Amino acid sequence: MWNSRISLRRLQQIAVSAHGRLDAMQRAKSTLPRVYVTRKVPPEGLKILRQSGQVEFELWDSDDPVPRSELLEKVKGVDGLLCMLTEQIDAELLDTAGPNFKVLSTMSVGFDHISLDEIKRRGIRLGHTPDVLTDAVAELTIALLLTTSRRLVEATHEAKTGGWGTWRTMWLCGYELANSTVGILGLGRIGLAIAERLKPFKVKKFIYTDVTPRPELASQINAEYVSLEQLAKESDFLTICCALTPETQGICNRKLFSQMKSNAIFINTSRGGVVNQEDLLEALSTGQIAAAGLDVTTPEPLPTDHPLFKLKNCVILPHIASASYATRNAMSALAASNLLAGLWGEPMPKELKL
Repeated sequence: MWNSRISLRRLQQIAVSAHGRLDAMQRAKSTLPRVYVTRKVPPEGLKILRQSGQVEFELWDSDDPVPRSELLEKVKGVDGLLCMLTEQIDAELLDTAGPNFKVLSTMSVGFDHISLDEIKRRGIRLGHTPDVLTDAVAELTIALLLTTSRRLVEATHEAKTGGWGTWRTMWLCGYELANSTVGILGLGRIGLAIAERLKPFKVKKFIYTDVTPRPELASQINAEYVSLEQLAKESDFLTICCALTPETQGICNRKLFSQMKSNAIFINTSRGGVVNQEDLLEALSTGQIAAAGLDVTTPEPLPTDHPLFKLKNCVILPHIASASYATRNAMSALAASNLLAGLWGEPMPKELKL
C-alpha cells in the first residue's frame, strides 16, 4: 500500500523516466496534446505537467470550481482533461470535447461524478487517485469519531461562552472506545486503516459488512463478517467507508437507524449520498441514536440553515478527510502522471479498468 510521502517520490521518478522514454515520440508529433485542468491543483501535479514538456495545458487558476459554461468552452478539441469530483463528466461534455478526447484523469478516489458508460463507449481511458489518501482519511475519521463521541465541539462552545461552571458529575459525558464494538460498512483499504488505528483504544470487537466477505482484510483486524442488520444492531460505533453506487445510495436510512443502539455513534467519511439525511435528522432529533459525525453531506456545501447544523449531537466537517499537505500533493502528482501516461498510450499508475 502506498502512503502519500512514498507515492509522491515514486510518481516524481515515473515522470522523469517517462520524459526520457517519450522524447522520440514527442519529436515525431507536430503539435503537443492539449489538456485542460479544471482547478488550481497542488504544486506537485503542476510541476510534473510543466516539466514533462509533453503537453500544452490550460488551467482554471482558482480554488473554486470552473463554471459549467466555461468548462464546456475550454474542453473543445482537447486531448485530455484533469478534473475534480466537482465536475460532471457526462455525454454533453464529451460530445463538446470532440473526437480527440482520449484521456480523463480525476483527482479523486471516487468516480460517481463521471458517466462510466459514456467513457467506456467512447474508449476513453480513466485514471483516478486511490491509495495515496488512505492514511489521511483514516486519521480524519478517527479524529471525527473522537470529537463526536466525546462531545468536544459542545465542550469547546461551553468553555468559550461561560457554560463552564462548577464540576458536575454527568455534564458533557460521552462514550468510550474501550470495550466497544466497532462496525465498518465497506471493508476496503480505508476501512482497514481505520480499524488498525482503533486497535490501541482497546476496542473489544470489529464487525463489518460488504458486498462480499473480505477474509483477506478481515483477518488482519480479526473482524467478523455480519449482515447489514447485525451491523446496525451490534455496533457502538458505526463507520461508513463504502463507495457510492446504485446499491449503496441511501443505504443508511430509517430502517438502519431504527435498528441501531440508542448510544450508538454514526460516522460517515465516504460519500454523502449513502445517507438519507432526513432519516438521519430524525434519528438524531428523537434520540434513536446518540450522535453523528459527518465529513460528507448532500449537497456540498450543506446550506448553513440546514437543520443538522442546529443539533448539538451532530458534528459536520466540510469534506476535509484528504486535506493534508502531503496527501493533496500526492493526489495531484498521481492525477498528472495518470494523464501523461494515458496520453502517450502507456500504463497509468492508477487506471480504472472499464
